[in-house]
Parts: sequence; C-alpha cells; structure tokens
Amino acid sequence: MTITAGILSDTHRTEPDARFRRLIERCFSGCAVIIHAGDLTDISILDVFADKTVHAVRGNMCRGRAQQILPRATTFSLGGFTIGLTHGAGLGHDIEAALWDLFPDVDCVIYGHTHRPVCHRQAGRLVINPGSFQATGRWGAPGTYAILEVRDTLTGAIAEVPGRP
Repeated sequence: MTITAGILSDTHRTEPDARFRRLIERCFSGCAVIIHAGDLTDISILDVFADKTVHAVRGNMCRGRAQQILPRATTFSLGGFTIGLTHGAGLGHDIEAALWDLFPDVDCVIYGHTHRPVCHRQAGRLVINPGSFQATGRWGAPGTYAILEVRDTLTGAIAEVPGRP
C-alpha cells in the first residue's frame, strides 16, 4: 500500500483565497496526508485540507490560534515509519545538525523556515525541507513543495508550485 503525503511550509498567508485553494488542489489532489512545517501564519490555512489527514506545527510567523494550538515540534507515524516535524526557527545556524538532537530516532525529519528546498538522506534517514510554498525566493524564484511516498521505504521529491493555478 502506498501513502502519498504532500509537504509544504512557509505559506505566510492570512487567509486561503481562491488562488491559494486552486494551487493546493493542483499540487496536492493525489495526497491523502498533508504535512505543514510551519509559518502558515493563520490557522485558517489548514481549512483547505479538511478532507485530508493533517500534521502541522507552528513557526515563528504564526499568530493567534495557530501559535496557541499547534506544537513547536511533533512526531507521528506514517505507514510504520516515524516522522519528526518542526519549523526550524530557533534551532541555530545549522538547523539540520540540531534536528539530530530534537529527533534522534526518526526515519524522516521534515522542517521549514529557510525557504530553501532540501531532500536528501543523511545517515540512513530522509531529510526534507519543502522550501516556501509562496514564491518568496530571489529573482522571482517559484514556490516549492515536496511529495513523500511511503511504501516499504520512504522517498521524497521537491516540486515547483505551478505559475498558473
């Protein structure tokens, strides 16, 4: 059985407008699970995922209810694998090194904050930063997200948010 999870971070939205909803549908329609690595800003952003299982953490830009109800870090199981999830703010200059202390026994660690997409293996575990879903990169760089496929192993891939929803 395959589980497909969509991963996004740093949406920096105050509400899920029509364009955002179209992009979400286009990027994550085939995903049963959504993982948001923080800086969603407002909790209402998660409303667009009402038909999916959602795992989310707060980031340094979250406010109101998002800041109050979302954890700073969490672990959860996905198809028999343990996933560690945090935004990454406050972990110092080398976030990936700090993740080892925060999540010493996970199969995959997911973080955000840097707006730089990453998908690689380190010492046998998968490390994913989906980048920023919003096109906030320099020189008009597009937004990015990640797809995690869970089978007998974990595989991840970075994708660009389409320019036109």
